[in-house]
Amino acid sequence: MLDILDDLVAEQDRLEAILSALPDEAWQTASGAPGWTITDVVLHLAQTEEAVVSTTAGRGVGFEVRTETETLDDSMDRLVHAQRAAPAAVFTRWRAARRAAVVALREADPQRPLPWAAAPLKPRTLATTRLAEHWAHGLDIAGPLGVAFPDTDRLRHIAWLAHASLPYAFSLAGEPPHPVRCELTAPGGETWQYGPSDADSAIVGAAGAFCRVGARRLAPASSGLHTRGPYGAAALRVLRNYAA
Repeated sequence: MLDILDDLVAEQDRLEAILSALPDEAWQTASGAPGWTITDVVLHLAQTEEAVVSTTAGRGVGFEVRTETETLDDSMDRLVHAQRAAPAAVFTRWRAARRAAVVALREADPQRPLPWAAAPLKPRTLATTRLAEHWAHGLDIAGPLGVAFPDTDRLRHIAWLAHASLPYAFSLAGEPPHPVRCELTAPGGETWQYGPSDADSAIVGAAGAFCRVGARRLAPASSGLHTRGPYGAAALRVLRNYAA
């Protein structure tokens, strides 16, 4: 639990350093998240960090996850539009929320699943989803601004989450789960391996590309990742680092 929380804080610190250096006008730059400015992205992160605090306190996620006519993404977009504010206020809100969320996760019972978007998650997994979301939205912010955002070994958590989420991802595609091994080259050059060693299907390649495909920031065909076996290509197609 300390390992994932320390890496979550490090990822958030990196994003805070980028945001702290932005001139006022840059906050209205279109982000990599369609329809959202950089201010909107940070507001969304603030709202979802506040949801972490809410769920750990036993009050539920604190936002409307789904309705009969909305997807989760639709609900999040509606919430951002409803609470838009000046960049300085949004930045202050996120900074407070992200620190409160880490405290709440540190104090949570590690064995008690917490209500979340698609299904209850234990605090460690919830912390991993928060790291994955901050990393993905960090790409959305850094890319349009031309700010360096190099891959780090923190991606190991996101790669683990994407692999662990494969049964869920297959189910969303209407398919039964299939055993798939992932053999990923880390930013430092070592190999990260997830899944059974005897699986006849696999995804092989750079961890950064794997995580970007899972975040829907990179198309599988453009990723440079290789697949083998009867289900490797299908696994890469449905891969996701998040629940929606």
